[in-house]
Amino acid sequence: MVNKVYLTRRETFAAAHRLFKPELSDKENFELFGKCSNPNWHGHNYTLEVTVAGEVDSSTGFVLDIKKLKEIILENVISKVDHKNLNLDTDFMKGIIPTSENITIAIWNQLEDKIPGGKLYSVKLYETENNYFEYKGE
Repeated sequence: MVNKVYLTRRETFAAAHRLFKPELSDKENFELFGKCSNPNWHGHNYTLEVTVAGEVDSSTGFVLDIKKLKEIILENVISKVDHKNLNLDTDFMKGIIPTSENITIAIWNQLEDKIPGGKLYSVKLYETENNYFEYKGE
């Protein structure tokens, strides 16, 4: 019997963005994206949850050292998004409409090949206390 454990690390960040398509007018963008297309940007205080799944290593008792997971998330995601403009400042969001769905997938792509123990299972992004988005690499 395999003992699979799901390990989750939570981090927070604040970021600004604008949902818009440059080929559309401000009016057309507003019709498509509503107030999220404000030309002067808007922001959120996001909560990010990264879950890794794997077997417990008998020599350490860990799936993955939680401190290592924290370092990976901080280096590859939080340092690139916290107090940044996702449209302008975040390399892994260039050319992507920064909807929460797209941000969640982009964060997955930033982390997927950097997990040294276990396997990335899910990335969950809370945009507000009522809205969250989850991606499992499917």
